[in-house]
Amino acid sequence: MSRGRELLSALMGAQAGGFLAQPPGLDGEPGLGIPGISGVPRGRTWDVVASGHAPDLVGETVVFVVLLDGTVVVEDDQPDGALIPLADAVEQALRPPYRAAAIRHEGDVWAVVAERVEIVELAGLEGDAIDLTVVDGERTLAIDDERTIRPLPALDALVERRGDVSAHGERLDGDLFAVDVFSL
Repeated sequence: MSRGRELLSALMGAQAGGFLAQPPGLDGEPGLGIPGISGVPRGRTWDVVASGHAPDLVGETVVFVVLLDGTVVVEDDQPDGALIPLADAVEQALRPPYRAAAIRHEGDVWAVVAERVEIVELAGLEGDAIDLTVVDGERTLAIDDERTIRPLPALDALVERRGDVSAHGERLDGDLFAVDVFSL
C-alpha cells in the first residue's frame, strides 16, 4: 500500500507545517506561494478531507482501503470496527471504493484524507505491484518492475477506453489490487 503511505506522508507534512502547509515562494523561501500565480505547483487535492472520533484505533497513523461492498482492508492490526468512525466520516462525501490515510490529531480525534481508487481482481498474478502505460495504443506492462507482455484482461478493460494512460496497482489482499489510473 505504498500509495497509502504517500497519502499519509503528505497528511503528516501538512500537519507538521511541512510543504503542504505553506508552499515556498518563487525564490524557494516561504512566501506567497500561490499556485498558478507564483509558479508553485498546485498541491495534491484529496477527494475528501475529514476528521472523526475513533477511540478504538491504536497507534498514531493508519492506512486503509474500503472496497465497494464496505469491506475494510488494513495492513496494521486494528480492533474490529475501529475504523468505522473514519470510514463514516469519509463516506459522507465519497462512496467506496477508496484509499484513506489517517493520523491521530488529538486524543481520539483523527484527521483523514481519502481518494478514489479502482479495485481490480487479477487472479493468479505473481507480484505485488503492476505498472501499465498505454500511449498511442502501445502497451507497456511491468510486474514488480519486470517488463512483460502478459495480458491482464481485467486491467486492460479498465484502461482501454481512456486513451493515453498510466496505471499503477498494488496488491491489497489475495487477488485484489488497488489501481490508480492517470490520463497522460
